[in-house]
Amino acid sequence: MRIGILKETAARERRVALVPDAIGLLTKLKLEVLVQAGAGAEALLADSEYQKAGARIVADAATLGREADILVKVQRPSAEEVGFMREGAVLVGFLQPATSADLVQLLNERKITAFAMELIPRISRAQSMDALSSQANVAGYKAVLIAAVALGKYLPMMTTAAGTIRPAKVLVLGAGVAGLQAIATARRLGAVVWGYDVRPVVKEQVESLGAKFLEFDLGVKDAQDKGGYAKELSDEAKRKQQQMLAEKTKEFDVVITTALIPGRPAPRLITKETVAGMKPGSVIVDLAAETGGNCELTEPDKDVVKHGVTIIGPTNLPSTLPVHASQMYARNVVELLKLMVKDGKLNLDFTDEIIKGACLTHNGSKPAI
Repeated sequence: MRIGILKETAARERRVALVPDAIGLLTKLKLEVLVQAGAGAEALLADSEYQKAGARIVADAATLGREADILVKVQRPSAEEVGFMREGAVLVGFLQPATSADLVQLLNERKITAFAMELIPRISRAQSMDALSSQANVAGYKAVLIAAVALGKYLPMMTTAAGTIRPAKVLVLGAGVAGLQAIATARRLGAVVWGYDVRPVVKEQVESLGAKFLEFDLGVKDAQDKGGYAKELSDEAKRKQQQMLAEKTKEFDVVITTALIPGRPAPRLITKETVAGMKPGSVIVDLAAETGGNCELTEPDKDVVKHGVTIIGPTNLPSTLPVHASQMYARNVVELLKLMVKDGKLNLDFTDEIIKGACLTHNGSKPAI
């Protein structure tokens, strides 16, 4: 059985789905590994490194599609790439199911069995496959670096011959994986850090990183769903949250927002009125820019200045650190493949919670379990 690593074609995507270190793990599964020429180049991985690890280089996506039984990507494939795939092949990647009706239709037409990495259930057994978390870790780290560059002052306290410089104050909204990594990074850089989340259960995690936890009484008893994500708030709770944040954000030099609700637009935490009340020179980095933004004034992939506040809306931050982002994503993919392949043969057990949950299409439809 052959597994093929496709070169990414999405704009500004520099990651690769599998790195050379993963090849040995795949050969233990009795898989032959094919790599599209140049697939790892943007992640600083030469074709020769894949060959040395035991993979075979193929010229283009069309050849790979004809030969591979399983194809792996980071981003969703183009219609052309789907057209190259053999009927009945398996596809693994971030497939953006909530916004990809056209792709789902194409996959069904070609009877592709597709597994969306973002659909892997959040259970203990699937932690090693959780690509959303591994990539969010990268995004949280990079968000703080972006803020530090944009801020017109130091993050840490500095004692110099010219006097003592006070540390910057950073507020991180959302204490999921990205938020906790942002808190940890800002603390490592010497800032005074606060974290906020509607889920009181994360207070201990925030404080364990050396940050303070911002608490509001929103009148919400259960703000977390079974998967561990924050639930969408009522309109009244949203209004209270916005009002309370409007008052608190005036104190901070940097606000990093990471709040997401799976399958829904990002919750609006910072209104334009809140921005108007913030200190001139302060910075907002909005990691929810791709799904509408936590800040009302965020524009995806743009830096805008409103009322003296710089609002940055980066998307796909993991791609800006492609070496380690690719390494972590590759390990997630390999762990999923271990569930799917036995002795060199495809063995899809749809009674398995992970296989069932991650499967987007199978034999022309969503599998009926």
